[in-house]
Amino acid sequence: MATSTLLPNSRTESDGSAVIRVLSYNIRSMRDDTDALARIITACAPDLVLVQEAPRFFRWRKKLARLAAASGQVILTGGATAAGPAILCSLRATVERTEDVLLPLTPGLHRRGFATAVVRFGAARIGVLSCHLSLRGDERREQAGMLLDRLAGMGVEHAIAGGDLNEGPDGPAFRLLAGALQDCRAVAPWGGAETWRYSEPHRRIDAVFATKGVEVLGCGVPLEQPGVTGADLIAATDHLPVLAALRVPVA
Repeated sequence: MATSTLLPNSRTESDGSAVIRVLSYNIRSMRDDTDALARIITACAPDLVLVQEAPRFFRWRKKLARLAAASGQVILTGGATAAGPAILCSLRATVERTEDVLLPLTPGLHRRGFATAVVRFGAARIGVLSCHLSLRGDERREQAGMLLDRLAGMGVEHAIAGGDLNEGPDGPAFRLLAGALQDCRAVAPWGGAETWRYSEPHRRIDAVFATKGVEVLGCGVPLEQPGVTGADLIAATDHLPVLAALRVPVA
């Protein structure tokens, strides 16, 4: 079921807290319709884009930079240096630091990593992490634990993480993250729920999470976001994006 009310726009509140929009999106290495992809990102007006399956091979930086420019963003960190996850941001963000983290490699499986950053929106400071967990269940569970350890070690009171978990809310990795963090879609449902596959979605395997002090104003697939069309969602990639509006308090 989809809910059609509009998400709040980005803004700074009178108390210094920041309302931000966060988009998590598996872009399948930009192998599909990149114009449709850019239109969707632009229409969602995000402050942060948590990318999975960013280009990783020949001229990957140029490809990711082209997408960022076409959608009103800049590259913050990640890409091949994080084995696929990346973070884009709007010029509203002030960047304190970034770090790309490669996770232990299991022979025969794809290398995984985290793209991480600490950014400020006015006086509100937040840690950010983009991830794409393993296709293998036991490794996914281990990587979810590493994700929580990484957030805890970022030295920030408030943090968000988003990505392609490769399992739904009943899976052990998803449950581990939802037990320690807020599953934003479950806290404040908005838009659509299922994210994969794009043409007839039947599983919610992409998510945005936030630490307890962040207020979730709404989260889901932006099916009725102005400027986002069904044709573009199908053409852009094989996942549907997750858009969240969050209020980050001043620490």
